[in-house]
Amino acid sequence: MISVLSSVWALLLGIVLIMLGNGMHFTLIGLRGGIEGFGAAELAIVTSGYFLGFLSGARLTPLMIQRVGHVRVFAALGSFMSAGLIALPLLTEPWAWTILRIIVGFCMSGIYVAAESWLNAAATNETRGKVLSAYMIAQTLGIIGAQYLLTLGDAATSALFIGASILVSISFAPILLSAAQVPVVQVAKPMSLLALFKGSPLGTVGIFLLGSVYATQSGMGAVYGSQIGLSADQISLFIAMLFAGALALQYPIGWLSDRIDRRGLILGASALGAVACAAGWTIGGLWPLMAAAFVAGGVTTPLYALFLAYTNDMLSSDDMPAASGGLVFTFGLGAIVGPLITGWAMRALEPAAFWLVLGVTFAAIATYAAYRMTQRATLPAEATESYLAVLPTTSAVAVEAAAEWAAENAEAQSEAEDERKDEAG
Repeated sequence: MISVLSSVWALLLGIVLIMLGNGMHFTLIGLRGGIEGFGAAELAIVTSGYFLGFLSGARLTPLMIQRVGHVRVFAALGSFMSAGLIALPLLTEPWAWTILRIIVGFCMSGIYVAAESWLNAAATNETRGKVLSAYMIAQTLGIIGAQYLLTLGDAATSALFIGASILVSISFAPILLSAAQVPVVQVAKPMSLLALFKGSPLGTVGIFLLGSVYATQSGMGAVYGSQIGLSADQISLFIAMLFAGALALQYPIGWLSDRIDRRGLILGASALGAVACAAGWTIGGLWPLMAAAFVAGGVTTPLYALFLAYTNDMLSSDDMPAASGGLVFTFGLGAIVGPLITGWAMRALEPAAFWLVLGVTFAAIATYAAYRMTQRATLPAEATESYLAVLPTTSAVAVEAAAEWAAENAEAQSEAEDERKDEAG
């Protein structure tokens, strides 16, 4: 593993710095929005704006890179994102924040496409799985670390926004200086939603609902914390717990994924998420709240990887690249809708409706998974693709690379098993 990391450490360092800056700005929106007196519905629109920009960037950035190249696109998007972060405390109006968040989301999506293309080009078939796993860990650690950095300043000033901008700006240095190759960006055209649904109804519906869950957690979590009176440090800890749970539960859920029916695992993880949300909604106290965040956030990221793996199980290897793009697009649609529903519920009912919406969505995923288990026979474990921990924040480049690695790894394991059987026979 050390030899693998030695070839991509600079790229991973750049990713950590990017996630530190981006993770800070996500929580800062909720903190500063509360200080400015923005309502939950207004901040929900601001949150959805980011995912609208992210979805647009995922579709347009590959075309931009093919036209003018990686370096120019990467540098331009980085500049605009850095400027957008600095402008947030200067233009404290919901409409201005929505526009700026669309810009930041667009830029962040394009940065992912470029960085992941370089990372994928730096890996070989033998090291791709380890490189992608290291990339996912670097992203998660960056988001968690960002929450600590927020405790070092005051969201009422511009200092933290400037700090986030600086982190994003300097993150480009290790990436650009280490990326000697200029890979060709080849993102497959996303499969249509109808074709995707016909191939994998559970994967399509589930990942749409999960997009709603993820965007609500990451975008509205700080808004919820602010409205129930948590301090800035407590809100930062709350967001950190959402992502720390993902880091802790990713491996055990992934281990089970390669051994039991993935639909049953989706059902179980979603039900666990619903129970955690019910606890967050009904049980008072700081630490029960943190425990609920740890579990609810902990099952969200593994569920994303589960839906990708399960959908690939249902399709031929030729359809996997297009299906990966379709799933990323479907997830993005859910991420746009989820915060809007949550913001409306928090305004109409109470701030605790944050947990209510999350719990109902988790329950809907579990219910649909249970229904699909009655409609299609279970695939044997040896006929499924390998699980790889892919984060919801990645672009279609990483998702396609992960799907390719999973297919190759599953084929290699199958051939090895056949050889062992022949030797035993």
